[in-house]
Amino acid sequence: MGGGGQLTEQGETGSKRAGCVYTWEEVQSHSSRTDQWLVIDRKVYNTTQWAERHPGGFHVISHYAGQDATEAFTAFHPDLTFVRKFLKPLLIGELAATEPSQDRNKNAALVQDFHTLRVKAESKGLFQARPLFFCLHLGHIVLLEALAWLIMWVWGTNWILTFLCALLMTIAQLQAFWLQHDSGHLSVFKQSRWNHLLQKFTAGHLKGASASWWNHRHFQHHAKTNIFRKDPDVNLFNIFVIGATQPVEYGVKKIKHMPYHRQQQYFFLVGPPLLIPVYFQMQLMNHIISRHDWVDLGWSMSYYLRFFCCYIPMYGLFGSVALIIFVRCLESHCFVWLTQMNHLPMDIDHEKHKDWLTMQLQATCNIEQSFFNDWFSGHLNFQIEHHLFPTMPRHNYHLVAPQVRALCAKYGITYQVKTMWQGLADVFRSLKTSGELWRDAYLHK
Repeated sequence: MGGGGQLTEQGETGSKRAGCVYTWEEVQSHSSRTDQWLVIDRKVYNTTQWAERHPGGFHVISHYAGQDATEAFTAFHPDLTFVRKFLKPLLIGELAATEPSQDRNKNAALVQDFHTLRVKAESKGLFQARPLFFCLHLGHIVLLEALAWLIMWVWGTNWILTFLCALLMTIAQLQAFWLQHDSGHLSVFKQSRWNHLLQKFTAGHLKGASASWWNHRHFQHHAKTNIFRKDPDVNLFNIFVIGATQPVEYGVKKIKHMPYHRQQQYFFLVGPPLLIPVYFQMQLMNHIISRHDWVDLGWSMSYYLRFFCCYIPMYGLFGSVALIIFVRCLESHCFVWLTQMNHLPMDIDHEKHKDWLTMQLQATCNIEQSFFNDWFSGHLNFQIEHHLFPTMPRHNYHLVAPQVRALCAKYGITYQVKTMWQGLADVFRSLKTSGELWRDAYLHK
């Protein structure tokens, strides 16, 4: 988040214009890649030259170009006072007194009530982490990894024990993913640098991934959930058509890259089995190399060095490679189903400029609470609360959920809670429904 010549120049320009006032129409006209303004608490900022330096990635800033980013800014940053220091050189003015605080006719009362809910949650200490919770979570990951290795070392490498070992490693990998996810959202420690270090360790040394790659991808998903061309999780490279809008658009334009009316079937072949072992691996290596992120590369390689040192003596090189591929495949199945049941069956569309609460509730649903669901999904069965308050420690989601549900009821916003089995089945059903919409539009429109 350093300065640099461009930032200084922009700061000097900004200081000269800080007394200017603007209308929403003027702000919205600055929404291109080379000209980006945004509004936070009625202050207008020119982020054009600084966006590339944004720790959360350029895209998160660009997704809010020409818009009010107040709610997203508040949601992503646990220490607002510290972050505002970096906004001062970017300030170019404020909204005119005659302009509303929210853009595009958002419900001001709803926005204010949600802000009040957040303030109450903060006053109750719901944004304070319990260190013991995360220590125990890290401990049980290490225990699972050690147990998997000890089973093979003591009792041998027959097929049954190998499968048991792979299962334990898969669970450990999944739980390590949830922990790096927590630290990536700055919800474990008060100090950001400790969160960053924990994420480097969990994403890199425990999983062989890249913390930087994940953050640059995942923050976009949170900033504009289920919005085409902004949320990378719904950018499916023409392999699937999802939601109710995209299938019809593709059908009308006679786009047929795949037999989309059968996508609920080939999903089982190219979705869960390949996401982590193929697609994610290609993405994260491209991110590391293109950005010269040798620190993340070192952390990632430390995982593979540890893994092969542990398992080559028992399986040999070929067997060890086969084992890690099998574990990645199992992990990928769990990850895809657990993450997509909260989003894929929900509303997926182009940018509609909704307020934070409405956008997240339309794109997200919860899964029923139970000890198993909480543990196995990393508390992302409370996906609604996680998306509304991404920096809140996950062990507090259930405490804020009743207040969120009440606020949704007040404004007639649907708050969906499903069983685990219903959530999993809805992934299949949503793909089938979207495929049928595409076929109908392709044949008849």
